[in-house]
Amino acid sequence: MSYMSALAERGITKQKLISACLEMFVPHPGIENRAQAKRVLSKLLDSILEDANVCALLEAAFALEEKAARGELYGISSEAYHDDAVFIVADEIIGMAIAEYIAGTRARFEYVRFDKAKPGLLSSLGPFVDDAIAGVLAGASALMYTLQGRI
Repeated sequence: MSYMSALAERGITKQKLISACLEMFVPHPGIENRAQAKRVLSKLLDSILEDANVCALLEAAFALEEKAARGELYGISSEAYHDDAVFIVADEIIGMAIAEYIAGTRARFEYVRFDKAKPGLLSSLGPFVDDAIAGVLAGASALMYTLQGRI
């Protein structure tokens, strides 16, 4: 069973993930248009969200999000969490770890693009979850370009 159903229960659907990823789409040999990208991303997300390690890191981000929102994380006040204070870097570390786990160093660069732009649903998520989901999208995007549509 895919983790996609657990995400969907939280309002993060496959369509929203693909849509956010397509906002950052750049044509590339083997992936010349959005229709090709959508097909490849759909398959990659299915595969990525069956990986126990990716799912565990996503669950960690959700748990941290919930505790931080209540002001229950040591050293992070509720206000600092809601402001996404610059001293909080654990969220970025989780996002980068997910991206790199999925697709290596190339995904780290994709992660930075997604984290800065916050396309689609990323702009509506909290600081921990938006970075974790950005890591998933960056990993999928990097794989898509690396595999040049051979999936």
